[in-house]
Amino acid sequence: MDIHAAAVMTDDADTYLRTLYRRHGSALLRLAARLLGGDWHRAQDIVQEVAIRAWQYPMDVGPMDGTVRHRLFTVVGDLVTDGHQDQVEPSVETAGEAEMALLVTPDAVDQALTAQVVWDAMADLAPPQREVLLHLHYLDRSINQAARALGVPPGTVKSRTYYATRALRTALRARGVTDC
Repeated sequence: MDIHAAAVMTDDADTYLRTLYRRHGSALLRLAARLLGGDWHRAQDIVQEVAIRAWQYPMDVGPMDGTVRHRLFTVVGDLVTDGHQDQVEPSVETAGEAEMALLVTPDAVDQALTAQVVWDAMADLAPPQREVLLHLHYLDRSINQAARALGVPPGTVKSRTYYATRALRTALRARGVTDC
């Protein structure tokens, strides 16, 4: 294909897609958003996919055809159904309040308060339990590194970690922390 033919095809594609979007874009977007529960970002993706398919198969769909909108609506419905089956997690736009609470990143104040509660709860632990958790989680040491630093066998580090974790969980629950 020569450069002139490629330019004509590009111009044709631009004209075709502009016409399709001008005549049917907003109706397709509203339908997709409604079918997706208000997820406008995914709806835009669906409409773009519909436009690409309409361009790829011009014999089946054409923006000048009087019945094209019905066929485009069918493609939107098919894509939403196919995408819904593939989607594992809800997007931020469609998540409910409970899901949104899980998606929120804690700010510095939340992190500081959480750290304070954990430090307070660690005061309830026996010194060897507190020591092992500090080495493993705060100093980011492996079990073998913690064992060398504490002067105990790796099995002792594992045992102390198990009991320290249980004791810390109990101490946190006593302070009202239920997600542990």
